[in-house]
Amino acid sequence: MSVYWVGDIQGCDEPLGQLLDQVGFSASRDRLYVLGDLVNRGPSSLGVLRRLYSLGSSVQCVLGNHDLHLLALSAGARAPGASDTLHNILQAPDKDTLLHWLKHQSIAIYQEDVLMVHAGVLPQWTLEETLSLARELENILQSDEADAFFMKMYGNEPAQWSPQLQGMARFRCALNAFTRIRFCSLTGAMEFETKENAAKAPQGYMPWFEVPHRQTANTTIAFGHWSTLGAVQRQDIWALDTGCVWGGCLTALQRDHIDDAPKRIEIKCPSYQKPF
Repeated sequence: MSVYWVGDIQGCDEPLGQLLDQVGFSASRDRLYVLGDLVNRGPSSLGVLRRLYSLGSSVQCVLGNHDLHLLALSAGARAPGASDTLHNILQAPDKDTLLHWLKHQSIAIYQEDVLMVHAGVLPQWTLEETLSLARELENILQSDEADAFFMKMYGNEPAQWSPQLQGMARFRCALNAFTRIRFCSLTGAMEFETKENAAKAPQGYMPWFEVPHRQTANTTIAFGHWSTLGAVQRQDIWALDTGCVWGGCLTALQRDHIDDAPKRIEIKCPSYQKPF
């Protein structure tokens, strides 16, 4: 049995198929974790969802900002963007099945001694707090309140986490950390404008995983979201978004035993979108 972690797919179904074929992925034997942004910008978001859905319980995903955008579109809470490539999903005969499956994916997963999120975690969150907050958000997304939640989901405030936050302010702040964070301050205040690499941190900010005394520093965290960061494989972080949709690679890690160092696998991709 092998375990695989793959970064942002973003509707690039052909590279995903090549990756799974190359490693000989078996749904009855292996496990695949997808680190969010399954859909959008690439040419076959519908193909990605259908492929992952067909693999059954061998696949677990965390939700990224583009996946939440799709769910918000389907709920009528958001208008399509100019670069969206989601219309085929919204018109598909199996739309309801696929969106129900997507909505029941996770915000955070802790398996294989690895914490998996799409973008990151705030430095003051412990592993236990991170998972508890993720469950709060998952419960909302899977409830009858989901459509109302999508109507109020968007926004950058509050950018500073506090355990005293309540209601939509609490949910929005936590969700932004899980799905959008790149840089934050020493106190965990998030900055959302900068999309450059770690060396281009705005004044007063740093990559979220470099904040001193981060509470999850002793936990390996696998994440995507940050294509300009590139692939990073350290003891404490695995960054796996290498810009598949921008003409980079679809990158995965493979581990055959829990004590093994993961092996990196890369599938070179055509450019489907111009860089932001």
